[in-house]
Amino acid sequence: IVAQPSSLLPSSSLILHTRKMATGGSGTEGNSPFAWLGLLKWSLAFSDGTAPSDVERMSEEDVAFLEKVMSEGIIDEGERMKSILKDVTGGLEIMLGANITADGSGDGESKQEEKRKELEEDEMLELLQELRDIVEQIDYARAFMAMGGIPFLLGCATYHAAESAADRTIPKSIRKGALGVLSTMCQNNPPVQLSLLEHGHMPQLIQLFFDYTTGNDCGNDGDDSIREKVVQALSASIRGHSMAEHIFCQNEQGKVMLQLGLGMQQKAPKPSSQLRKRSLFLLRALLTSDDATDERHELFQDVISFICTHEINEEWEEDAEIREMSLSMLSQLLLHNPAQSKQSSSQERVSKTILQHKNYIGGLGVNRIQAIRNLKEGSEEREYATLELEEWERMMVALAEAENEGASDVPQLEICDMYVPP
Repeated sequence: IVAQPSSLLPSSSLILHTRKMATGGSGTEGNSPFAWLGLLKWSLAFSDGTAPSDVERMSEEDVAFLEKVMSEGIIDEGERMKSILKDVTGGLEIMLGANITADGSGDGESKQEEKRKELEEDEMLELLQELRDIVEQIDYARAFMAMGGIPFLLGCATYHAAESAADRTIPKSIRKGALGVLSTMCQNNPPVQLSLLEHGHMPQLIQLFFDYTTGNDCGNDGDDSIREKVVQALSASIRGHSMAEHIFCQNEQGKVMLQLGLGMQQKAPKPSSQLRKRSLFLLRALLTSDDATDERHELFQDVISFICTHEINEEWEEDAEIREMSLSMLSQLLLHNPAQSKQSSSQERVSKTILQHKNYIGGLGVNRIQAIRNLKEGSEEREYATLELEEWERMMVALAEAENEGASDVPQLEICDMYVPP
């Protein structure tokens, strides 16, 4: 039965009941999370939709009340993003010393100082986190891009103060917050990824990585937490975008960044485990992409060799998750797509690179598999090593299959020197 307009609820009764719910009602029932269910029961008690009921025109006071409830209960995400962008921009301008009013006079300093107190660093971080939550939705990410969000985030992350104002710079926490928003909004979002390319984000972010690498020319202390955020942002903006992947692989500084992130440098301190994971994740995405070519695999041949001789070795890599990721990547590179009748030349090339270390990998695998199997069954240590055991077993199978396909007639390469902690 379709309810006719005449079966609407009496407006005065509905308003009174809604007000009671909004103000908490009486007793403890006003705080019940099932108040909406009570409203449904109340509505059905007044009308079941089968008979007409009295309808009264809502008063202006009731209309105003309902409009207020609706406006306060529903957040306009678009307007909220504009508000956040305005607030954070204003706060950063004050932080960086922009104390001149629009007419060029200096009497705006006291007012700006007052604003500074209203928007401290922690408050800006909270706004950036709220913004990140909003742009998790693809449509809002594109909307934020349309209102000029990308140059703001890039500028916030990569800002360099002039020598005369070196004491006024953007805090590391704000830089990392901006990079986090950037990573979220471009993840699997081709229009945003393309816009980042148009803004030339790669050179800017790669330079930021080097600016916080130990021994940099900027005088900054090495900071792996910022470098990890840079790699995360670059990874999110590159993965799955053919043009972005190609441009990054053609950037020599991008390759150096990955080498440093993985810890291939001999004398520098070993990067944090989180930075190594981010770098390995990006490398795997580039090498296993549908658009990976012979040229790309040849470009990263030394990095693949490093993975074979270091990142799967427990003596070098103490992080079990990184060893698992490395083994998984090598297995994936060795095993060709079963849907294809034969391996592509690109897969053959990378298989040969890995098989140049087959004896070394095989020796490591046999010893590690035996060591894990000797662990006490049911122990926490055995449980923790289960995934690594599975990856090693998969790796040994992949090596055998690759050899059977005739890619084993390659010379052995000398194994790189092991890393010696300072």
